[in-house]
Amino acid sequence: MNFFKYQGTGNDFIILDNRNWSYTALTTDRIKFLCDRRFGIGADGLMLLNPHTGYDFEMKYYNSDGRESTMCGNGGRCLVKFAYDLGIKKAQYNFIAIDGPHLAEIDADGTVNLKMKDVLKIDDFHGDLLLDTGSPHYVKMVTDVMELDVFHKGMEIRYSSDFAKDGVNVNFVEQRRPDEIVVRTYERGVEDETLSCGTGVTASALASYHNEVGKNYVKVITKGGKLTVRFNRTADDTYEDVWLCGPAIRVFQGSIDNQPPANS
Repeated sequence: MNFFKYQGTGNDFIILDNRNWSYTALTTDRIKFLCDRRFGIGADGLMLLNPHTGYDFEMKYYNSDGRESTMCGNGGRCLVKFAYDLGIKKAQYNFIAIDGPHLAEIDADGTVNLKMKDVLKIDDFHGDLLLDTGSPHYVKMVTDVMELDVFHKGMEIRYSSDFAKDGVNVNFVEQRRPDEIVVRTYERGVEDETLSCGTGVTASALASYHNEVGKNYVKVITKGGKLTVRFNRTADDTYEDVWLCGPAIRVFQGSIDNQPPANS
C-alpha cells in the first residue's frame, strides 16, 4: 500500500490515491490500524481521493477509529493540496464530500482556501452553542483556554446523555481580540484533543461572531497553527460564503505492508 501523509495546522491525515479504485476493501480495523501512531503510520484520519462524475474528485473521509465520518475541514484542504501535487491543477476546484459539493482555491503562497457549507442556524444549549458546519459542533466560550483540561472536559460533554448516541465535537474558545480567537477541540472519532479541527475552527468563528451582521474575517489560533475564517452573516441569521483558509503541507510518502492488524 502506497500512502501519502499531509497535515493542516497539525491535523494529520493518511491519503490514498483511489482514482483507479485500488482501495475498495479497506475495513474499519484496517483503517484504525493504519492511523495508530504506534503500530501503523499514525494520523487523525484517513482519506481516499476517489473519481466522481461531474466533479474533480470525491473526498471519502474516515476518523482514526476506522469509521467513515462527516466533513473534515482541514482534511478537505489537505486533499485539495494532494490533488494539486498529483497534477490536478486548477484555478478553482470543485469536489464532492459527504456533506455536499465544495469549492477550493490555492493561493500563490500555498494557502488552501476551502468553501464550507452554509450554516442555517446556531442553537443555544444551556448558554453554550450548537451548530453544524459539515460536522456537529458544541462551542463553549472560556477564559484561559490553554490552561483547560480539554481531554476530560471535552469527553464529559461528548459522552453526556444529550450527545452520547451520535457524538459531538467539543470546542473551547477564548476571545483574545475583537477579530481573534483561540480554539481547542475534542474530536469525536479520534476521542482526544487534536492540534486543530477545521470544521471546529469554522464553527467557533461563526459562534463567536454570530451577532455581527455582514462580512466577517476572523483569525483563529490553534495548538497546531493559525487559520482564518471569513463569512457573511445575513439579517435572518444564516451564514453564507463561509471559507476556511490556511496551510496544507505534504509531510512524507511511503509504503506499508498491506497486512491485517495483529489483533484481527
